[in-house]
Amino acid sequence: MKLEIGDKAPEFTLPTDGGGTVSLKTLRGRKVIVYFYPKDDTSGCTAEACGFRDSMPDFRKANAEIIGISKDTVAKHDKFKAKHDLNFTLASDIDGGVVEAYGVWVKKRMFDRHYMGIERSTFLIDEKGVLRAIWRKVNLAEHVAEVLAAAKRLKPGA
Repeated sequence: MKLEIGDKAPEFTLPTDGGGTVSLKTLRGRKVIVYFYPKDDTSGCTAEACGFRDSMPDFRKANAEIIGISKDTVAKHDKFKAKHDLNFTLASDIDGGVVEAYGVWVKKRMFDRHYMGIERSTFLIDEKGVLRAIWRKVNLAEHVAEVLAAAKRLKPGA
């Protein structure tokens, strides 16, 4: 099943950096940006995370939370977050249930090798838990600005 704009966002509760947990249900009343990325501390994933980090004051003004999700362990998230001074939540989906629910666990290809992995994707969820924007196969150069603009445009109760 492929998620579409207007669908209810799949609920989740996941362990996070710092030994906590995050649940989509507890974030009702706020915009939530959930971004899925392949692996901590790789070049593309670091660039994306640092872009979100640098724009956090603007996301906060837009009443938006950011959650980064990968299949890395909480321990790896802790190191990644500390190394790059990340100021938002990183959640660990080791068993892959959330990446499956959001349709971002896909067949990938590098050179002649096929494998399963996370497709870099971002979902903007409104205050009621409804998907309002979806980005797949993200262009890193413009992505954070596009997500921020969409979050700012999204009016409460839209």
